[in-house]
Amino acid sequence: MKVKVLTIFPEIFPGFLGYSLTGRALHENKWSLETVHIRDYAFDKHGSVDDTPCGGGAGMIMRPDVLGAALKANYQGGRLIYMSPRGVPLTQSLVKELSREKELTIICGRFEGVDERVLEAYGIEEISIGDYVLTGGEQAAMVMLDAVVRLLPGVLGNEESLKEESFENYLLEHPQYTRPIEWEGRKVPDVLMSGHHQNIAKWRNDMSYKITEQKRPDLLKKYLASKKV
Repeated sequence: MKVKVLTIFPEIFPGFLGYSLTGRALHENKWSLETVHIRDYAFDKHGSVDDTPCGGGAGMIMRPDVLGAALKANYQGGRLIYMSPRGVPLTQSLVKELSREKELTIICGRFEGVDERVLEAYGIEEISIGDYVLTGGEQAAMVMLDAVVRLLPGVLGNEESLKEESFENYLLEHPQYTRPIEWEGRKVPDVLMSGHHQNIAKWRNDMSYKITEQKRPDLLKKYLASKKV
C-alpha cells in the first residue's frame, strides 16, 4: 500500500507509526509513506496557506488555490481522504475496506478547516475518528493508518488473533489473562486452565456477549440484528 499525506507539518510523520508492527512493516516495505509539505505550494514568500473566513468568524481557513495546487501536483489516484470531525465515523468495517486499497492520499487540515470548494472539486471523502475536535488532522491520520496498516498481509504476526478482536462481529473482545495464575488474590478463571477447547470457546463467546451488553448496548443491537439476517 502506498500512503501519501498532505500536511503543513511533515516532520510529524511517521511518528508512532515508525515503531512496533507498523514501523517494522514500513521498514520491510509492506507499505510506504510519503509526506507532502502543503506550504511548498504557497504563492508568496511567507508560505501562506490560510486566510480569513468569508462572512467573518474566528480562525483561519486553508486556501483552495494552495491546497488545490498541492493536490494537482501529487494526487495520482486511489482513495482521497480528508480527516474531518464532520466525516463518517471510522469503524472497523471501514478500516478493513481501506486496508484493501492500493493507494491512500490523506489531507491533514489545520486552523478552522479547508475551503469547501476543494472538497467539492476533488470529491474528497471525509473521515472522523470521533466526536471531538483536534488541533489538526495529523493525529487523526496516524490513528487511522495504525488501524489500517496492521490489517495488511504479513503485518500482524498471528493472523488468527484478528478473528477474535473487538468489533469483528459487533461483539467486544472477551477478557484476557496470562501468568501468574494467581495475582493479589485474583485467579485466572478455571475454564481457561481446563484444556477443554470447546468450553473455553463457549466461555469466551459468553463473556464477549456479556461485556458488550454492559459497555456497548448499541453494538449488541447490531449483533442481534445480524443474527436475524
